[in-house]
Amino acid sequence: MEAGTNTAGGNQYPVQFSVEYPDRDLDRLSTAFRIIAAIPIVIVLGAIGGGWGSWGGGAGNGEMVAAGGGGILFFPALLMILFRQKYPRWWYDWNLELLRFQNRVGVYLGLLDDRYPSTDERQSVSLEFPYPDAKQGLNRWLPLVKWLLAIPHYVVLVFLGLAAIVCVILAWFAILVTGRYPRGLFDFVVGVMRWANRVVGYAFVLVTDEYPPFRLDP
Repeated sequence: MEAGTNTAGGNQYPVQFSVEYPDRDLDRLSTAFRIIAAIPIVIVLGAIGGGWGSWGGGAGNGEMVAAGGGGILFFPALLMILFRQKYPRWWYDWNLELLRFQNRVGVYLGLLDDRYPSTDERQSVSLEFPYPDAKQGLNRWLPLVKWLLAIPHYVVLVFLGLAAIVCVILAWFAILVTGRYPRGLFDFVVGVMRWANRVVGYAFVLVTDEYPPFRLDP
């Protein structure tokens, strides 16, 4: 599965997400007790998000948005773009690596991979977005309203997230019986996560002013 995203104009959307399809038998035992097995890494993820609120991304892929402290650095980045037209590089690095970690946990909870989520290795999950030129590439005022402009996406993602949960439940039974994740269900769940990551990159991580497309596909 390709990580890139093509817009109508033929350009890649700045936020690119993909998960390698596990073309092998998945661990049935790990799958059967996935929720229990994931508790330690979920606690670690929650500890990193100190001082955060959550925005549901569907399929076990919640995104933590921080006013300050832990979680995704949203308000600090907003203020720096607004008043200084600057996006500190280490804030970008923090947001990117935290989102990668969150997605690895989401992929594990969604049964898309049976390898335990790493806190630093990328494993089967690819998430990329470019370091923004805040002075030349971003509108300094747009971060004030991006979260509002993204409301249509939130509404769609609520329904897509519910559908993704149903797909994960169906995949759970399929893996226990066959050892395989049905490819159609896999692609749909990954598509929902891709959609959610695009919205997060636009509205909260603030790395692009390009409005996210309404589609699951790359």
